[in-house]
Amino acid sequence: MAIDTRYGAFVELTNIFEIENLDKIDINSPEYRDFLVRLRQILNDNASILNIKDTGIYNPEEFVCGQIWFPDPALSSQTARKPTERQVFRKVVDFGALPNAGTKNVAHNITFPTPNTYSFTRIYGATTDPTAGSYLPIPYASATAANIIELSVDNTNVIITTGINRTAWTKTYVVLEYIKE
Repeated sequence: MAIDTRYGAFVELTNIFEIENLDKIDINSPEYRDFLVRLRQILNDNASILNIKDTGIYNPEEFVCGQIWFPDPALSSQTARKPTERQVFRKVVDFGALPNAGTKNVAHNITFPTPNTYSFTRIYGATTDPTAGSYLPIPYASATAANIIELSVDNTNVIITTGINRTAWTKTYVVLEYIKE
């Protein structure tokens, strides 16, 4: 099924069968065979569309989220590995409280191969001060340098650096999305 990527992928909502007449079709008739072919095509289209949807599951365990990235440009028909579309994996790290004007590391528990062939596609999060009812995106930009909250990742940890005391923000979740090849 060719999918028009300009508009996204959507499961058809229009009922293309006259449900009230299905029980009247002779199972040995050409109409019944046509019905089965159309039904199979609809199921195949639905599976294809649902398989390319970005899944709204945010889990602390690695999860294939449904995003698909273009093939690695370094690969071609001349390389040992053939270019194929790449699945995106998602993992959420429960970071806990932000640091007091400093840096805090929390292990993400992603095992990188040697040599590392992973590429991050998105690194983002949010934090909550439950007492004040205050919420901030991570990373956080500000015209005042001390208010900035920096977010980065290395092969072992999620790293957040704050310029001021942010320990009141005790609920912090960081979302990591990455391609494995």
